[in-house]
Amino acid sequence: MYDNENKEMLYEAKKAWLEKLNKVKEKHPERKTFKLESDLELEGVYDLLDMENYDYMDKLNWPGEYPYTRGIQPTMYRGRLWTMRQYAGFGSAEETNERFRYLLDQGQTGLSVAFDLPTQIGYDSDHPLARGEVGKVGVAIDSLADMEILMDKIPLDQVSTSMTINSPAAVLLAMYMAVAEKQGIPMDQINGTIQNDILKEYVARGTYIFPPRESMRLIVDIFAYAGENIPTWNTISISGYHIREAGSTAVQEVAFTLSNAIAYVEAAIKAGMDVDMFAPRLSFFFNAHSNFFEEIAKFRAARRIWARLMKERFKAKNPRSLMLRFHTQTAGSTLTAQQPDINIMRVAFQALSAVLGGTQSLHTNSRDEALALPSEHSVLLALRTQQVIGYEIGATDTVDPLGGSYFVETLTDHIEQEVWSYIDKIDEIGGAVEAIENGFIQKEIQSSAYRYQKEVESAEHIVVGVNKFTTSSEQPIDLLKMDPATSQRQVERLKEVRLRRNQGKVAESLQELRRAAQGSDNLMPYILTAVKAYATLGEICGVLRDVFGEYQQQINF
Repeated sequence: MYDNENKEMLYEAKKAWLEKLNKVKEKHPERKTFKLESDLELEGVYDLLDMENYDYMDKLNWPGEYPYTRGIQPTMYRGRLWTMRQYAGFGSAEETNERFRYLLDQGQTGLSVAFDLPTQIGYDSDHPLARGEVGKVGVAIDSLADMEILMDKIPLDQVSTSMTINSPAAVLLAMYMAVAEKQGIPMDQINGTIQNDILKEYVARGTYIFPPRESMRLIVDIFAYAGENIPTWNTISISGYHIREAGSTAVQEVAFTLSNAIAYVEAAIKAGMDVDMFAPRLSFFFNAHSNFFEEIAKFRAARRIWARLMKERFKAKNPRSLMLRFHTQTAGSTLTAQQPDINIMRVAFQALSAVLGGTQSLHTNSRDEALALPSEHSVLLALRTQQVIGYEIGATDTVDPLGGSYFVETLTDHIEQEVWSYIDKIDEIGGAVEAIENGFIQKEIQSSAYRYQKEVESAEHIVVGVNKFTTSSEQPIDLLKMDPATSQRQVERLKEVRLRRNQGKVAESLQELRRAAQGSDNLMPYILTAVKAYATLGEICGVLRDVFGEYQQQINF
């Protein structure tokens, strides 16, 4: 980038500056350490010398060009802003439908569905294990009847919908397809995403049902079926978000997410699918945490690594197969119950890092989420945060505005190197599934979470309002309160559905599903038939439980 003479001059100039700096430090001692959560010690300043022998075309290139470090589109937000997709769902389908329509009226540009815990683990609302959890952390969906209400008066050919659902993803996707069909919408005109990322459930969230290998069969079945029948649907959202929420570092978040992605790609190829058939519909889901520059560099490094993986390891030819498209959510684990209004600032900076990192869609958390499900006022404020970033502050006026920053590029390179080290280690173990089954990934996350918590408790890591700048009293805020009768109403509706439906069709569809699960057929057509007959989520998952068994987590101390 510069000749030897200029380089020598730069060395000498920096040496002189450092000598001056040392004199200043004698008078004004600085904090002892400056480091990222992934343990990188930060320099006081970064300069051209940190990018010595930097290959611009190999590492950066132009936006929209391989390796996509600067973004997957040449114009990025100058052409169209990211999808503003607020995660929502609580209580009944009616209540959540009302919240969806409110957010759309306020300028939200996509839906994101939160399901309650019974739905996430494949139980109907009247199951004994669902007691006390119906509608609490998301919406309860027991059958197609609930999905019809959830999407009432929402044109599914005009709005894209993301559904955070994993083990029963095939069932919820089938319900969504059936609603679209009832609306008269062709399957090639529905847009959205199912999370469908089971591997991270075993290491981060715990809402798994079936053993890993049987779960992988369901995922590959969805890839194949969607590729032929719903070509504009994103068949998976490979999630680092929950890995980060469980306590990983930024490096681990990317490394474990991409290792899981490798496992999905390998499984699909092993099943006989061409990589360029399904890879363009793979999507990702990342966390926007609190270290502003580390997060920006993380997003840029993830794009570059994925592009190289797909091109070099999997020999993908379609440029869209190389593009890492991702949704971002601000970090729920950073929100505090103490002084909750501070969360507004946290979310704003986290959201800005996602935008400067080139996200395709974004959810901003609400200030009160450490205390309760967000109120309507808090959700609106969170949406307005995105709109201010998009329309007021100029962050979207040029593509990759931090590209070329000595610090950001050095940090991007560092994260890339550390991620590759983890990917190589997981490859040596035998891949993500093996690394999960032997507990390697879980132990790495647990160690990072423990180290971070110790740093908070010792005040080595400052959390404003928690271990520094605390107050003796808190101003009360209005919280969303759940109607305790919601659960009973949901159970009553489920009873009515079971009474109205054609029991013969339900029994037949479940029997056919069982037969297919015992064999090797693609399960999606059988699940769709059962859903249309108004078989419930619990009944469908119950058949698969009988055939596949349930996964029991092994705890290694």
